[in-house]
Amino acid sequence: MKLTLTTSGLLDPRQLSAWSAQRRRAIHAAVAKGMTSGGREVREAARSAMKNAFQVRRASFVASMSVKVFDRKPDRLPALWVGSRIPWLGIHTQGGTVSGNLLIPLLPGRIGPKRFRQVIDGLMRSGNAFFVEKNGRVLLMAENLQENAAQLARFKRAERERHGVKRLQRGQEIPIAVLVRRVDLKRRFDLAAGVQGALPKLAAAIRHELDRL
Repeated sequence: MKLTLTTSGLLDPRQLSAWSAQRRRAIHAAVAKGMTSGGREVREAARSAMKNAFQVRRASFVASMSVKVFDRKPDRLPALWVGSRIPWLGIHTQGGTVSGNLLIPLLPGRIGPKRFRQVIDGLMRSGNAFFVEKNGRVLLMAENLQENAAQLARFKRAERERHGVKRLQRGQEIPIAVLVRRVDLKRRFDLAAGVQGALPKLAAAIRHELDRL
């Protein structure tokens, strides 16, 4: 997301062009410096919004939200970019539909995509993965075999909790995931609203640098 601040006075493009080239460079540098210092408040506000919107398990997830000042074009005022390097985060800011053959893990909690791929790969390599249709749903199943104990540990625990039993039989079929064609995601992360409260501090930081000219 890019935040744009407009104001009268020095930052008015019509008045800015009236200054000398040296003065415009000084204003440009001051705005960039103010955005750099004030941008930290924007970054922290965005990270706080992430914590409120998601069940955060890893600090690296929140730390992926950052800000960057673009100030290489001398004929334009600097711009402040706010965003994350996590590619799928964007769809949660506006909602949308993901289509395709999607496997949704049948677990009460979250499993990371990397770990889930390892589970599927391990089951596929051992030949212990197959699809069945139950009640109109297509399920990926696996048998309770010792050779797949590592891959099945969390899914066996989930199956025991679903049925209220302490042990599963050897060879018992365990549901791993459900196959779906599309997933509709609602908007859950309002990034713009999350950083609104930090904008006055950002503007104040820019004004502080301009007042020093």
